[in-house]
Amino acid sequence: MDIIFYHPTFDTQWWIEALHKAIPQARVRAWKSGDNESADYALVWHPPVEMLAGRDLKAVFALGAGVDSILSKLQAHPEMLKPSVPLFRLEDTGMGEQMQEYAVSQVLHWFRRFDDYRIQQNSSHWQPLPEYHREDFTIGILGAGVLGSKVAQSLQTWRFPLRCWSRTRKSWPGLQSFAGREELSAFLSQCRVLINLLPNTPETVGIINQQLLEKLPDGAYLLNLARGVHVVEDDLLAALDSGKVKGAMLDVFNREPLPPESPLWQHPRVTITPHVAAITRPAEAVDYISRTIAQLEKGERVCGQVDRARGLLIKHQVSCYPWRELNTGESYVSRRPSYAYRCQHACI
Repeated sequence: MDIIFYHPTFDTQWWIEALHKAIPQARVRAWKSGDNESADYALVWHPPVEMLAGRDLKAVFALGAGVDSILSKLQAHPEMLKPSVPLFRLEDTGMGEQMQEYAVSQVLHWFRRFDDYRIQQNSSHWQPLPEYHREDFTIGILGAGVLGSKVAQSLQTWRFPLRCWSRTRKSWPGLQSFAGREELSAFLSQCRVLINLLPNTPETVGIINQQLLEKLPDGAYLLNLARGVHVVEDDLLAALDSGKVKGAMLDVFNREPLPPESPLWQHPRVTITPHVAAITRPAEAVDYISRTIAQLEKGERVCGQVDRARGLLIKHQVSCYPWRELNTGESYVSRRPSYAYRCQHACI
């Protein structure tokens, strides 16, 4: 088994040694330009087109929760990855826990009005403020995938009213579910805090715009943990200046690093972090990848494959290599074009 690895910033030698230890039978090498030798699996982040083009790979693993860079390159360079090659993302590997910490800490920050007290402190003003009431502090989560479900679970501990909006309806205890564009307005109407955890798809680009923000209650808060392209930044700034949106915590942006001239940096109601809400934990990622490769080699069920046409996760997938017949009730997407069984368990 041959594995090629590419990441522009990770410690490549650490990864090669860790993968050797986790998959002793594998020959792991760092990919460099001009390397056209055969490989079975590719582990990548922002890979050059040359790395993947024309290869008969069993699978590609993106070394993060998102596959945006690969999908965007595929649009411009369809030859980069054969349609038969499945694409996987890191389904959790500790990212869910990090998202929980980030979301809960910021929701409590707003709920206890620490943002208001910081502004008072800046003007040396001492004034206790009326407290918010939990029953009026509804939290809405855009996107109900793996990370969205983790965040919702952690917020339930604090007894906030919770609701989610996604492509398909969910049945989570203690959470009100909304689905489809026709229910988006009703979902937004009670969201005192809006947490964005949507996937990056053509349908979700620019979704947090003036029209959406106007449907929130006055004085709502926005927490963007997904992708910068979801937010029309000029529309958000206008909503902040008008008071429609009282505060925003942003971890992702249309341009990264965020340009120094961006007005978001200096806005008193905006808090910025440099895309660190959930980062890849190498040891957990190696464990996930090694387990998934072992399952794929045995033809077992695996999770984490991305529907390349829609940019969404395919859950409860069964590997198609080595090929085997479906058991009764199974449903999955095969990498063989002639077998197109759609998974019934969409993640959003």
